[in-house]
Formats: sequence, structure tokens, C-alpha cells
Amino acid sequence: MKTKKIAYILILMLFFSTASSVLAVEDNGNRYLVKSNSNFWKKSFTVRHNFDNGFTADLSDFQLRFAKIFGVELELVKKVYILPAEQTELSAPKKNVQKRIFPSEQVPWGVKSIYNESVLEKTNGGAGVNVAVLDTGVLKTHPDIKNRIKECKDFSNNRTPLIDGKCDDKNGHGTHVSGSIAADGGSDGQGIYGIAPGANLFAYKVCSDNGFCWADDIAIAIRAAAENGANIINLSLGSDAESQLISDAVNFAVSKNVLIVAAAGNDGPYDGSIDYPAAKSSTVAVGAFNSVLEISEWSSRGINSLSEFYVVEDGDMEFAAPGVSVESTWKDGGYAVLSGTSMAAPHVSGLAAKLWQKDAENPASSTRDLLHWFSVDLQPSGDDNSSGWGFPRL
Repeated sequence: MKTKKIAYILILMLFFSTASSVLAVEDNGNRYLVKSNSNFWKKSFTVRHNFDNGFTADLSDFQLRFAKIFGVELELVKKVYILPAEQTELSAPKKNVQKRIFPSEQVPWGVKSIYNESVLEKTNGGAGVNVAVLDTGVLKTHPDIKNRIKECKDFSNNRTPLIDGKCDDKNGHGTHVSGSIAADGGSDGQGIYGIAPGANLFAYKVCSDNGFCWADDIAIAIRAAAENGANIINLSLGSDAESQLISDAVNFAVSKNVLIVAAAGNDGPYDGSIDYPAAKSSTVAVGAFNSVLEISEWSSRGINSLSEFYVVEDGDMEFAAPGVSVESTWKDGGYAVLSGTSMAAPHVSGLAAKLWQKDAENPASSTRDLLHWFSVDLQPSGDDNSSGWGFPRL
């Protein structure tokens, strides 16, 4: 009884510590999974997200020491990024982002490649299909995607775990990804077109404006997307290490017949360099190629050569898609050209939306099989480390 009383006194002391821990979260990585469902600890710390095996919370150094004194099991929540930092200069340096007021082409080269049409004035398809884009948010007012947005949520705010109706994108990455999937040319038909302009977008902001993301925010957003009716989830983000929180969330979404498409990463040309969560067999890993169908040197590689031929296993590349000099919608209401596997993944997500097998017993699995069926083999031939099945196109 005495020990419990002392514990409560110490808990009260926590609330007199400064709010600096909130500011330190992004710099020092002070977010933890507290592996306890005790109401005592939930009241002691500010719960961010609840999970089956505990909850996440941003802990100050004092709170961290206090938890360890009482033997509470803690696990550091992993960080995820929209692009690996060492590849930013190579794949999409901000100083080289080509921003435009009007698109150079209404149908970008990558979309034409997906449609297998060199002359294409507009696109179609995807009506009724819900695609969740978990990224840096989206510019809700962009004329080419504003009518596509069905849900807008912010999971990235440090103080509030979920803000409904807010998904502002001050980075541009999420807006760019969203446009490749579902841009509809705008009400005047003069804007840019994505692959499935009839699809609905769930714009879930899970990353800060500098492209930094917490794994627990991503995991909760994946679960929310699956529960809210998403058919496809696009993850143009990743990290070198697996997050069990994200992997569990992906498995949950897959159990709900959701197709998960993820950027493979920009850590090539080394075999086995696919980022997580793309490295998991439960997700569709997408590498990048240029306008002449050459795999980019920086596009991550899988370990397909070591696994069963044309069977997706952990660490395998599944597809490659347009990911070099991709033009799409931008955060200022105009357009920008970016490169990276982040740009390749939404091409596959858009095609999946267009081909969505809604009447199948398992629409996600059937659509994934159809993507395999529609794939064109790339060099090197066969189920290779850089492109897997190859390039899925119409």
C-alpha cells in the first residue's frame, strides 16, 4: 500500500515537468510503446494510440526513468520517412523540383505507359473505389483532386492524435502521389489526369511537413483506412527496419480485403535493399524505371533470385512502374516533376483502382493476381530482383 501511495505521488510530479518533451519528440525519438494495458499507466502518461499489447506515448526523460524503475516494458517506436535521407538529393532534391503553373502534358508519360497509349487525351475508371494515401497530406483545394477527396484526416499532430477534416500538405509529396492516382483534370478539363480519375481519395496525413513519420501514427491510420472502407492503401514511405506496429496493421488491413501498395525505396542498386513495409510479402513492393523502361540505379532491389520463382515472399520485389521525372499535382495548386519509388507506387495503386475486382470473393487478392497477369517482363528477364513480375499495364 505504501509503495502504491509513493507511486501516485511520483505520478503527480510528472505533470509539473515542462512541456519540452513534446518539442523533443521529433528530435530525440522519445515515443515509446508502453507494453501495458493498466489504467494506472494510461492515466500516468498521455496516451497517443491504443494497441492490443499496450499504448504509445511521448515520454520525457523523467517519465522514462520512472517507468523503468517500476519495471514497465517499453519499446521505442520506429521512425519512417517519405524518402530515405541519403537518397533525397538523388531522387527528388527540392532545389531541382520543377514547378509549373500548368502541366506540360495533361496525361503524363507514366500514365500513358500504364494505359499503353502514346496518344492519350484523358483517362477514366476507378469509380467507387476508395484509395487511402498515407503521406504528408494533400492540398484539398487543388482543382484536379479536390473532387476526389472523400476523407481528410491528420494523424501526425504532436499534441492531438487525430484531427478530422484536416490534412494540409506543406511538403508536396502527398499531393504529388495523390494526383498520379486520381487527378481528374479539374472542372474545366484543363488540368492533369491520373490513372483512375473516378476513384475516391482518403487523404491521411501521417508524416510531418519535413517528411518524418512515426510508425504508430501510420499503423493507426492503416487500421482506420481499413475500417472506414478503403480498398487500396498507398504507402510511399519506408524505413530500413521493420516496425511490428505497421506490420500488424498491414495484416489487419489485408484481412479486411485491402490491397497495400508500397514504395520499395531508393537504396539501390544493392540486392536486398527494399525498405519496410514494402519488404513484407503482404504488401506490393514497387520499384522505379524511366521513360525507356530502364530500372533506375537508385531503385531498391529485392531478393527474388533467392526465393521461389514467381511467388511473393518477404524481401521480394513485385513490380516496377514509372518513377523518374514524374509530373503531378503540387502543394501550391500547380504541378511539379519528382522522381523516386514514391512516385512509382501510386502508378500501381491507380491501376489497381482501375482494375478493382469488386465482385470477386476476395477483391484485393483477385486484383493483385490481375496485376501479375497484365505485367510485361522487363530486363533482366524473369522474376528478377529489380522488377519482379515486371511492369503492370493495360
